[in-house]
Parts: sequence; structure tokens; C-alpha cells
Amino acid sequence: MKVDYSKYEFLSVEISENIMSITLDRPAKYNAIHHELHRELADIFYDAAIDDSVSVVVLTGSGKAFCAGGDLQAMQDHANSSGVTGHYLSSVDAKRIVFGMLDLEKPIIAKINGPAIGLGATIALFADIAYMADHAVIADPHVKVGVVAGDGGAIIWPQLIGYSRAKEYLMTGDSIPAKDAGRMGLVNHVLPAAELDDAVDKMARRLADGPYDAIRWTKTAVNIGLRQLAHSILDASMAYETVTLRSATHKEALQAFADNREPTFKGL
Repeated sequence: MKVDYSKYEFLSVEISENIMSITLDRPAKYNAIHHELHRELADIFYDAAIDDSVSVVVLTGSGKAFCAGGDLQAMQDHANSSGVTGHYLSSVDAKRIVFGMLDLEKPIIAKINGPAIGLGATIALFADIAYMADHAVIADPHVKVGVVAGDGGAIIWPQLIGYSRAKEYLMTGDSIPAKDAGRMGLVNHVLPAAELDDAVDKMARRLADGPYDAIRWTKTAVNIGLRQLAHSILDASMAYETVTLRSATHKEALQAFADNREPTFKGL
């Protein structure tokens, strides 16, 4: 089935010889995810699923970052205009992003060309194979803005690096340099930035030229457990996230962001 990708404004989509490249395209904002980009991410993997010209998907970011996570400025602006926090990004779209990636039978390769933060880390880690530039960092710092890591991090991080280590990074929000991310198995490959494109292109080509049904249904079989986990965890984790998005701690974090200072959570 042919798909019209011209509807996407903040995702750049290119297809060449059965390989689809999806690029988060807000470079001036380090590809931070606002409402419109969130909605596009909720749609794109379903479009890729029905596009007969696509065998493999490569997901990356434009400019210096993979994705800076949720757009705090957009969240602050919405909170100021509406008078409430926690109503900016749709929970329906959040679920569609995670399940869109898990349900897509075609392999997804994440090309982490720069920092992958928050929801950016989540979508990078839900890819099937992740390549990371050696200068990049990855983190899920939801807690640093007073919010539960509810958009998928609570599902995927423990599966990749174990529960104890995942809880440490999710509860502190600390950044992980590429070398350490590779060493602990959070990503598959860490390479100099100059080698990243070529390595990803070779893997994408290898998968696209391989036994298509065997590859895509192997992904499907492996993802059964992840889909079950997502169904059992995601509603609860997003509910907890929504509660904290509407809390005094998150309000303080947004105000601190606006004031260009560190938030103060003690006593809240």
C-alpha cells in the first residue's frame, strides 16, 4: 500500500531501496518532542507497517541530537496558557508510539547520533538494534523534572540492563556516556561519529536483503514478551506519570526551567 508522507511536518521521511529513514526534524530544539511531533511519532510506525515498499526502518535525529525528550518550553507555554500542568502530551499517542514500534514487524534500527534523553531514550531503546555515536549520551531524567518515567522507560530499561541498574538510572536520571551504554548492553554498538552512518547503512542493507519473512517474524516472536510487559505496565506507569505531571514538583520544575535555575523539590 502506498503512503503519503507529505503530511509529516516534524519527521523527515525518505525511502530508498526498501529502507525507510525517519529523522526527527526539529534541530533548533535538539529534536525535542512537542505536541505535533508526538502525534507524528504516534502515526509513523503504523504507516511504515502498511507500506509495501518498506522492509527496514532507520530512526535518527537531525542536527546535533537524536532527541532531547519532551519539549519543556512547549509544556511551560501550555501550562501558562491553560493554567494547569500535565495536559499537554496525549497518553493515547504515548501508547501508540510504544506499541507502534513493538507491533511493527519490520526491523527498526536506532542511529543515535547525539544525546537521547527522556522519551528520546525510550524510542531509541525500543528499536530492535541501536547504534550510538561515541560522543553521545543517553538518559531518562523524568525524575529531574518531578515526573515518573512512565512513557516506556520502566518497561525497556530493566530488560536491557537488569532491574537494579535500571532503577538506579531511572531514579536518579543520570546520563550514561556511550562507552558505558555499550558496555552494559543498553545499546548494541558504539562507534566514532564518522563511522556511524556507514555502519547503520550496512546493517540496514543486510536486513533488507535478507530472508524477509524469517527476519520480521523473528522480531515478532521475540517481541511477544515485550508486548506482554507493555500491556501489563504501560497503563499504570503512564497513570503515575500523569499524576506527577499535575503535581507541585513538576510545577516547580517548569518554573525553575523558566527561571533558568535548578528546581527545589524538598518539602513539596
